[in-house]
Amino acid sequence: MPPSSAAPGAAGEAPQACLDLRGTPCPLNFIRTRLALEKISRGSLLQVDLDRGDPEHMVAEGLRGEGHAVALVPLPGADPEGAVRLLVRRG
Repeated sequence: MPPSSAAPGAAGEAPQACLDLRGTPCPLNFIRTRLALEKISRGSLLQVDLDRGDPEHMVAEGLRGEGHAVALVPLPGADPEGAVRLLVRRG
């Protein structure tokens, strides 16, 4: 298992689980992300696709506040103004 201090997505590591929460309102997207994190092992990655703006900021900041590492990565094939992908390493 990778160390929890490793950067999310380092060395092309595949996520243990993926969520597509585009179109899901706050705070439901944060709650669903937290529930998904509970199902994966510590140090593993969760991939979360979200709408830009408030959803992106609320989920990322909430997860960082709980001790998880969060990285923003490009979302392939998506409108760059419409969606974002977060890689979250469970802390």
